[in-house]
Amino acid sequence: MLKNIAIAAGGDSSEYIVSVASASNIEKSLDNKRYRPFLITMKGKRWIYGTLDDPGPEIDKNDFSVTLNGEKIKFDCVFMAIHGTPGEDGKLQAYFDLLNIPYTTCGVLTSALAFNKYVCKGFLNNFGILSPKAMLVRRGYKFDPKTITTEIGLPCFIKPNSGGSSFGVTRVNRESQIKDAVHKAFREDDEVIIEEFIEGMELTGGVIKTADREILFPLTEIVSKNEFFDFDAKYNREADEITPARISSELTEECRKISSLIYDILNCRGIVRIDYMLKSNKFYFLEVNTVPGMTDTSIIPQQAEALGLDIKELFSSAVEDAIEYTRTRRQL
Repeated sequence: MLKNIAIAAGGDSSEYIVSVASASNIEKSLDNKRYRPFLITMKGKRWIYGTLDDPGPEIDKNDFSVTLNGEKIKFDCVFMAIHGTPGEDGKLQAYFDLLNIPYTTCGVLTSALAFNKYVCKGFLNNFGILSPKAMLVRRGYKFDPKTITTEIGLPCFIKPNSGGSSFGVTRVNRESQIKDAVHKAFREDDEVIIEEFIEGMELTGGVIKTADREILFPLTEIVSKNEFFDFDAKYNREADEITPARISSELTEECRKISSLIYDILNCRGIVRIDYMLKSNKFYFLEVNTVPGMTDTSIIPQQAEALGLDIKELFSSAVEDAIEYTRTRRQL
């Protein structure tokens, strides 16, 4: 019997368009001999089957079900494709936990922790994970550009503390740019992280651990044609994404070990992607993406291909492990 899989798409952040593209790729890549995919688009209080351009029935939020042609459909698992809130920050995870519905991402605490870049960096520093120096600015609080340049240095990156896809991110080269960059980031989030610039090679690697296997994906080297790996570089082919990265096998293995350690420390589940800067043979942790992009051009599908792993098999592993995890937890 085919399992019903809800693919959660949309969300309430600027990453909406990326989420929709990820969901579309997941929908077409799921094994149709094992699963029945149902695209569920969420935008604010509006949760529907289908897309906003071609909407179907609304979702019953009491049990996260949908009625199609008189049949009430409940879901065996949710494949999370919402980048940003509420799919990456723990909110939907808490909702699905209450309903005992399996989902393919990290749990509530891990999602919330990883989503907060500043807190996550500080937490991992306790375990010896190196990361760039950082400061936090909250909306409504005064900040001093002079103090920022003294403590963090120039150039630096100013970006929303939560969120991804480089929305609201600025590389600041002069102190006079700091104020505008902070306000730009505030358009995306109520907290802004100001981070030391590490001049080196940008790398990223995927990880998934299930009950019976660990997959450490090849590393991808990112060479942006722009000032940094911004939205256009990520999604408009304005960057070279080189898999495997052009570093030694020893450094590759070291980075993958760090990623595996971070995955365990944070108690991650499902497919995650971890970003780094490499400088003087040292890896500087940047962030954990607990709902990484799954578009046709996203990095995880590229890494799976380089590993010789069929994307259909990868998605099946994520779904089945989520279902097994929830089944085991119910028995406790």
